[in-house]
Amino acid sequence: MPDFAEIDAAVRPCVEADVPAIVEIINDAAEAYRGVIPADRWHDPYMPEAELCHEIADGVVFWGCEAGGRLIGVMGLQDVKDVTLVRHAYVRTHARRQGIGGCLMKTLYATTERPTLIGTWAAATWAIDFYRRHGFKPVDRDTKDRLLKTYWSIPARQVDTSVVLADERWWRTTGQSRG
Repeated sequence: MPDFAEIDAAVRPCVEADVPAIVEIINDAAEAYRGVIPADRWHDPYMPEAELCHEIADGVVFWGCEAGGRLIGVMGLQDVKDVTLVRHAYVRTHARRQGIGGCLMKTLYATTERPTLIGTWAAATWAIDFYRRHGFKPVDRDTKDRLLKTYWSIPARQVDTSVVLADERWWRTTGQSRG
């Protein structure tokens, strides 16, 4: 498998015609969650197309990394109130660990100056490690619960089984000590 630096790839905003590929990428990559996240939060497919379209209608703007004319990774941003949320960051299974997620993160993060938050499953240690490598730090449990209830529309069970990571802008803005 070639290193990402050797792949002719480009990060670009996704368009409506990309929806089937985005669904495919999310459901392929989300297989990593099967048996890891609570069974009552797993769905098959993990994200149906109708749910993705609902997320887009709610303001999630997807960007994709394309190589050889095919999307291989996606990540969304959503401005909610006074922050930007990183939403639905996934890379095709066969293309992982080649820098694609990092390239998406770097590109998308540069598009906003707002404090940025990321929510993910507490059991998804690989995702938490990825975000930590990109400068995000976990918030404490009480803050996590408050942030998830303020900025996300997720069920209570998902709040209980998730973590939130915040960027330096958020820590500076809130005046809290870094986690």
